[in-house]
Amino acid sequence: MLVRSSPSEPPPAIRKIAGTFRLLGWVGFWVQLAMAFVSGIALVFTGLPSNPAGTSIGIFWAMCSLLLLTLAIVFDFQYVRVAKGLLYEPGASLHPKRAETAKLLRLGAITGFVGMLVALIGSGISVTILLTKTISQPPGAAIVDPSRMVRALDVFVVVANLNLIAAHLVGTVIAFWLLDRVHLHHSHHA
Repeated sequence: MLVRSSPSEPPPAIRKIAGTFRLLGWVGFWVQLAMAFVSGIALVFTGLPSNPAGTSIGIFWAMCSLLLLTLAIVFDFQYVRVAKGLLYEPGASLHPKRAETAKLLRLGAITGFVGMLVALIGSGISVTILLTKTISQPPGAAIVDPSRMVRALDVFVVVANLNLIAAHLVGTVIAFWLLDRVHLHHSHHA
């Protein structure tokens, strides 16, 4: 005996995709939120006003990447909303269209790539400044110019940027994984 689903219940394949969107949306949301918090704390410890010009450039790029990570977190939450919308009957106003969902996922991936690029620039600048300070210190001599000293707080800028790269990588992987699921489902049912 065949059991028919009710007309308002989506097919199992759609329910599976909705579950994937919900799971990865929440995973991305919480992982990226935690990494944004850690990066924010690291940047607070740098003591922005007291930093020399070189370190401030690394902080600037980290702040830009942190803003992009905030946008990526919003995208993660949107993936959860797409999951809820998929459970509505196809054709309903709240049911997301495949093209709109693919566009959202592409924007999420682009945000991740740009965020990684910005954080990589910040990391590169910060590491270069730390390396320059380290090389310019004569061995065994006292440092009289405080701007040439490598401070532990300077390392927090590098830590924040590296953490931001990892956070954006998580978001980019999730966006591409979900985009693959959308295209895979469409190719099976086209």
